[in-house]
Amino acid sequence: MIKRLSKCIREYKGLSIATLLFMVGEAAIECIIPYITGKRLINAIQQSTGVDMHYIIKIGIILALMALVSLLCGGFAGLTAAKAGSGFAKNLRRDLFEKVQTFTFHNIDKFSSSSLVTRITTDVTNVQMSYMMLIRIAVRSPLMLIFSVGMAAYMGGWLAATFVVVIPLLVVSFLLIFRKAMPAFRRVFKKYDRLNESIEENVRGMRVVKGFSREDYEKEKFGKAADSICEDFTKAERIVAWNTPIMNFCMYFNMVFVLLMGSMLAIRYAGTSGVQVGQLSAMLQYGMQVLMSLMMLSMIFVMITISAESAKRICEVLDEQPDMPVSEKPLTEVADGSVDFRGVSFKYSAEAQAFAISGIDLHIPSGATVGIIGGTGSSKSTLVQLIPRLYDATEGTVSVGGADVKNYDVTVLRDAVAMVLQKNLLFSGTIKENLRWGNENATDEELVEACRLAQADDFINSFPDGYDTHIEQGGTNVSGGQKQRLCIARALLKKPKILILDDSTSAVDTKTDAMIRAGFRSFIPETTKIIIAQRIASVQDADIIVVMENGRIAAVGRHEELLETSEIYREVYEEQTHGKEDDDNEPQNDDAE
Repeated sequence: MIKRLSKCIREYKGLSIATLLFMVGEAAIECIIPYITGKRLINAIQQSTGVDMHYIIKIGIILALMALVSLLCGGFAGLTAAKAGSGFAKNLRRDLFEKVQTFTFHNIDKFSSSSLVTRITTDVTNVQMSYMMLIRIAVRSPLMLIFSVGMAAYMGGWLAATFVVVIPLLVVSFLLIFRKAMPAFRRVFKKYDRLNESIEENVRGMRVVKGFSREDYEKEKFGKAADSICEDFTKAERIVAWNTPIMNFCMYFNMVFVLLMGSMLAIRYAGTSGVQVGQLSAMLQYGMQVLMSLMMLSMIFVMITISAESAKRICEVLDEQPDMPVSEKPLTEVADGSVDFRGVSFKYSAEAQAFAISGIDLHIPSGATVGIIGGTGSSKSTLVQLIPRLYDATEGTVSVGGADVKNYDVTVLRDAVAMVLQKNLLFSGTIKENLRWGNENATDEELVEACRLAQADDFINSFPDGYDTHIEQGGTNVSGGQKQRLCIARALLKKPKILILDDSTSAVDTKTDAMIRAGFRSFIPETTKIIIAQRIASVQDADIIVVMENGRIAAVGRHEELLETSEIYREVYEEQTHGKEDDDNEPQNDDAE
């Protein structure tokens, strides 16, 4: 895990190393200062000729300069650590985001969107803070600990035996705290995912929430998730809080031991080679440095406890391998828009017991218009998602342009297949910027032509800013039908060999739907058009109509043939046409808007 994350340091290695060197310099100087102070104090006391002020001033200047150098080392270390930590986090977020872009739908299904957001934000921030502490405190504290204990033993003799009690006590305490707190922190991050999921669902479905007056229910659900996180964090922090009293106990024990025993020895053996006042001064300073070093190490343990789970979750994303094999010599051109399904079966996961679709054999000629109808859950969308390799068939082969889709470069294949999904999504920006997702180099004339074909030009021009109208995130400031037509225009700008409309005209009226289909026949006759629809009227003019039921093809044919041969198709047709006739026979209200 550490090796995997360290690859994200990259260009910030130099700053990281500089931080380490600065911290070594700071630690060394801070350990030398008490030694010089103690030695000079002993020398001053032992002098019989009186106090040499010039000597004291000289020592004072040297100590001041050393303190200044230590301060500069600490300041530069803080600066380089901040840059290195921020750069490391930047690279880590970029690697995570780029990794997610390589995921197939199957990989994305494995991680929820809320979990991915948490990993790229909160988890990366935790790892960033740990990294900054590691290259600063994790270097400074052990060095200070080793230097201080060594110098204390040299200066204080057997008085340094206090550390034989203090250090093991602190180390054992920290390990026990770490062991007890870790499970609570692990639970917290899993609950963070659920909390973010609750927020994401609530924001996306705000209209539904308000439409059903479910605000109180959503508040309660969010409150429970937040309370659960608070409970685990409180438990973990309560355990970690034992750091402070244990540290204070050890610090005051050390001070009392050194002062009591040292003072007794200094008084009893005054003027001899026993303990001197300078030694006591140095011992107190070294004792404080030892305890502060251990305290800093305990903080690192706490931060590592928090970030260890974050690091693990980050590595899960970075180590996830796209389950879509890539051809060694991929095809770079799609010959035409023909599509063939040969013995195709598919299930969403290897553990799934049932196939979502099974036994599909279907040939679609290039340039044909194909309609697909079927009840909810008949796997219509699943079938067409195999064409641009959003998923790979579990069994059988899917071919486009006479070649297996697995043999194409994925980018080339998806550039040749334009797909308008059931859930139409627009991004924040102008209408022009959204349309150019289909072709970033499209001219204004091409934008207008695509919008006319999608029957979107009229309503766009009704806006005050026309094609420069700003679209809110998710397209919340346009209607469902307008959003669908903009998405169709965006797909048309790709000039695809295959155009797939996955129930993407459901929000427009039948007249506009008919005009869109008529435009397809006139302007893109060579493009294969696959239309998934619930309305028979949307597909009855198609060259091929596929009727699906329970993940299988129930019937294939033209409209007239299916009326005679397919009971499912005939029932849907009669139900829709009779319902329409009943609506036409109802008395009209002249005052209706």
